[in-house]
Amino acid sequence: MPAPALEHMLAELIATPSVSSVSPAFDGGNLALVEKLAGWLEDAGFQVEVIPLEHFPDKANLIATLGEGENGLVLSGHTDTVPFDDGLWTHDPFRLTAAEGRLYGLGTADMKSFLALAIEAARGLDPARLKRPLIVVGTADEESSMDGARMLTRLGRPRARYCVIGEPTDLRPVRMHKGIIMEAVRVTGHSGHSSDPDRGRNALEGMHHVMDELLDWRDALRRQHHPAFAVPYPTLNLGHVHGGDNPNRICASCELHFDLRPLPGMTIEALREELHHRVGRALEGRGLHFETHPLFCGIEAFETPADAALVETLVELSGHPAQAVAFGTEAPFFRDLGIETVVIGPGSIDQAHQPDEYIEQAALGRTVDILRALIDRLCVAA
Repeated sequence: MPAPALEHMLAELIATPSVSSVSPAFDGGNLALVEKLAGWLEDAGFQVEVIPLEHFPDKANLIATLGEGENGLVLSGHTDTVPFDDGLWTHDPFRLTAAEGRLYGLGTADMKSFLALAIEAARGLDPARLKRPLIVVGTADEESSMDGARMLTRLGRPRARYCVIGEPTDLRPVRMHKGIIMEAVRVTGHSGHSSDPDRGRNALEGMHHVMDELLDWRDALRRQHHPAFAVPYPTLNLGHVHGGDNPNRICASCELHFDLRPLPGMTIEALREELHHRVGRALEGRGLHFETHPLFCGIEAFETPADAALVETLVELSGHPAQAVAFGTEAPFFRDLGIETVVIGPGSIDQAHQPDEYIEQAALGRTVDILRALIDRLCVAA
């Protein structure tokens, strides 16, 4: 059946759970939501593909294409949400609730609303009028593994010239963001009785030297600056450490977890090589073994040039200059497909992952206006 009115679409999407999480206790599928979107898009004339994720039959990506040809425009959003703190919400997270000019619900800002708004912007489009295709993409598991976006890069899909990712940016175009890696360092020694330290190799003491080395690295990273960012340097945060099991035993094993947010131009591969080198240097000659490994694959930093056509167009349509943000998105994956990419969408990142998440109702019409103008320029008049 045809897509219902915009707020009805929003209500149906919010009512359809699609939580993704690295914790199996909270992780769920998105297939029911993808099938709902697919039905609306098929009735609007789109050619729709639902692409299941390997090993996850209840999770899928969606690629829906209106029109023929090449060099089209992608409107992309992730279909999943984070888990929610049930006791902290004053509104039902799975019911769209209007109050005081806002629409409350899990995923209103981050970012189910954008998918409904993309469909609304395309409502009534005649594919025969399109000189370049319009492509709507919905991805799985952005909030956890980014497996949906990673699958798209492996498939080489979609093929397009431009991409808008509708993450919440208060309708301000974002042309760059930092990357993120989360890494583990494990130091292994030899246990023994604490009364004779020479009979063991204390991994906890070794980790002390590793942490000193990482803090020195953090100081070195701070000397790299990018003035577009509110925090203009790479950040390194020591987030978790655990070692040993009893005060009267020499600690045989200690593990540290940390995250690092690189600037554009810094690669994950080079950072991991530097980490391994620095840990090795800190432990040299101490009789300890170590390993480093990623806690997840990581997200590269992202940048689209300020003079790129899509950036300039969205600066004009939004009335705001392009900016940089600290949070990560799927933009690097679309960039790696050779697609000029900008992040812009309704809602605020301050509302993302928060109890009583909401989007301002006034932002809905403004978003549709921007998207329709963009479709007209890049797909109809192109």
